[in-house]
Amino acid sequence: MYLKTLHLRQFRNYREQHIEFSAPKTILLGDNAQGKSNLLEAVELLATLRSHRALRDRELVLDGEPIGQITATLERETGTADLAIIFRNNGRRTVSLNGETLRRQLDFLGVMNAVQFSSLDLDLVRGGPGERRSWLDTLLIQLEPVYAYILQQYNTVLRQRNALLKQRRRQQEAGEPLPELEQLAIWDAQLAAIGSRVIRRRARVLDRFGPLAQTWHQAISSSTEMLEIRYAPNVPAEQDEPLAVQQAFLDKLAQRTIAEQHQGTTLVGPHRDEVEFTINQTPARQYGSQGQQRTLVLALKLAELKLIESVVGEPPLLLLDDVLAELDLNRQNKLLETIQDRFQTLITTTHLGSFDAQWLKSSQILTVRSGFICGE
Repeated sequence: MYLKTLHLRQFRNYREQHIEFSAPKTILLGDNAQGKSNLLEAVELLATLRSHRALRDRELVLDGEPIGQITATLERETGTADLAIIFRNNGRRTVSLNGETLRRQLDFLGVMNAVQFSSLDLDLVRGGPGERRSWLDTLLIQLEPVYAYILQQYNTVLRQRNALLKQRRRQQEAGEPLPELEQLAIWDAQLAAIGSRVIRRRARVLDRFGPLAQTWHQAISSSTEMLEIRYAPNVPAEQDEPLAVQQAFLDKLAQRTIAEQHQGTTLVGPHRDEVEFTINQTPARQYGSQGQQRTLVLALKLAELKLIESVVGEPPLLLLDDVLAELDLNRQNKLLETIQDRFQTLITTTHLGSFDAQWLKSSQILTVRSGFICGE
């Protein structure tokens, strides 16, 4: 797939900017805080409808404006697609494909695929379990767009169940009569049914992903280190069968009933899953050196590229946000060798010193200054 054009209107610090991509590799050159990362974020949103930098849509809209917009033209083997997203300060978002507004955002997903690699991705190793769950969910959404709907359903049921638990705790503290437990049992059944779908999909994708990441990790570390990726679900089940996982879920909910009612929150489910990375049987989060952590994240990103390509049948876009400075020469070379002209790549940098002459010759170089982009 190839991103031909990108148009930003009142998005982040861009008032009006049109970009035409003319090479497989585009280098976005500029000082910090000029808008380089904002451009990559726009592409990430087109691929996943998610941003790893913004919690609310109003953060994406230019200050003082009511709406922001991203439009793009994407070339795929199946034909050309026109994509558009409109963001509003009130959080209501509109997506359209080939000029038609889509009623379900789910139908927008899967048209464009992209892998983002930024310095923030080191939090995959160093951060908490939520960072790793979010990374895994974003990957799954690209591979199976319906997963976005499943995850949304799960989070809706989780919020409703938590609201009921909080209400019970408040009533208990106030000495008021408590509602019947049948109401909670209804939410339990829904949580287990939808939660088991999340668990099984996460387990399946990591089964496919793990060997790819191991292979890349061995190549980058010159076979001196062995990476293992282990899914540690909050609800472990002996069998990968829907009913077996649901029953394990319900059993654990029953075990934690008193603790949940005491704390007023749901303690069981995939919102408490963990993905464990170990290097030579040592937890990477606790003991990995900075070099080991960077090798691990690079291996994860290269494995994402390969997995998405094998599933969707086309190479995804690669978005590199100021990561070359984070990698030593060996890791830089491994990354640049892998990319070559296979993956359309957008890469941000503050200087061109990390690139050899051949790379520069085959790249489109765009300079970014205060939300304006111009060619070299």
